[in-house]
Amino acid sequence: MDLIFGGAYQGKLAYAREIYGLADSDIFTCTESGEIDFSKRCVCALEEYVLACVRAGRTPESTFRPNAVLICRDISCGVVPIDPVLRVWREETGRYLQRLAASADHVVRLFCGIPQTLK
Repeated sequence: MDLIFGGAYQGKLAYAREIYGLADSDIFTCTESGEIDFSKRCVCALEEYVLACVRAGRTPESTFRPNAVLICRDISCGVVPIDPVLRVWREETGRYLQRLAASADHVVRLFCGIPQTLK
């Protein structure tokens, strides 16, 4: 499993498409529904999945395909949200990324479209 994270609009999906040769049919983008299609090779917007889990009071799933490419927006920087639910979301997303990074084969942070390999 490979994990790609970085701020908004930093080129995470474009990078994944190029490096892993992903087609549109390979990609699932998470929404506030909280559902994930685990059969897809690439799962994007994991932060939205975490928000749905926080709102539903459940723990986000951390078991993905061995060759999965996971993409998550880093929401840990910037202003701390006033809304208590959004503060919990920010904390839970950070914890979720820690769990995913620990089990990932590769971890890449993208900043200004430039990949930085962390693991």
